[in-house]
Amino acid sequence: MATVFQHNVALSFFSKDEKQEHDPFVYEHVLGLIVSGAVDFYTDNKAVSHYTGTLSLIRKNQLVKAVKKIDSVSNQFISINIFLTQDALRKYSLEYGIKSEKVYSGASNVLLENDAFMRGYFDSLLPYLAKPEILTSILAQAKTTEAIELLLRNPVLKDFLFDFSEPYKIDLEAYMNRYFSYNVPLVQFAKLTGRSLSTFKRDFMKIFSVTPEKWLQKRRLEMAHFLISQKNRKPSDVYLEVGFENLSHFSTVFKKEFGVNASSLQQKY
Repeated sequence: MATVFQHNVALSFFSKDEKQEHDPFVYEHVLGLIVSGAVDFYTDNKAVSHYTGTLSLIRKNQLVKAVKKIDSVSNQFISINIFLTQDALRKYSLEYGIKSEKVYSGASNVLLENDAFMRGYFDSLLPYLAKPEILTSILAQAKTTEAIELLLRNPVLKDFLFDFSEPYKIDLEAYMNRYFSYNVPLVQFAKLTGRSLSTFKRDFMKIFSVTPEKWLQKRRLEMAHFLISQKNRKPSDVYLEVGFENLSHFSTVFKKEFGVNASSLQQKY
């Protein structure tokens, strides 16, 4: 899979048999269009599929698993994403006096109408993605401002875009038991639960009586054991799903934890 970045604009594409790569932590708001193919999003115990032509706005500071699928005709997946950074939004807010009226509490992922204006906007980006060096920082800033202007046609999105409040401290035990399988650094788990890294580690020890690193590995291995032994899943299909980065490391720590190879637990028919 390849992703071409030019400032805050990204083109993602891959073809059949290419490996997908995906960072599950969404750092900034993302305005995205699926040009070809489909994406299955898994977030907050929900699943939703986006197909060719789907336009969406994904909120910052959340964990999202995305399974991207190629188009059956072109054998390709292509998407265009605009990252609406907090810096860019703060500058816009100051320049034009646009502010949120309250803390945003709506949906974290919003489907948008792909109308003529949005289609024209994304069509205008295609030449730059073919020659990314032409998209200078000044042009990228202009395209970001244009995207914000188009989004603000929907007044509901003002609070979505311009709510600059930090995540508040939430129930750490419930959150970690829900999201342990997401492979992100501890600093991101800390941020998502409304804590500094040091406070996160201290609170974690009080609740679980073990370090986050040890707890995460054990919890992920237990889930992998269940999926392989009870659901007859292959280790090669499971290790990424439960939060490990590579199969070799997963196989080593699995055998150390349970005393058997992961593949030996598969049911034989």
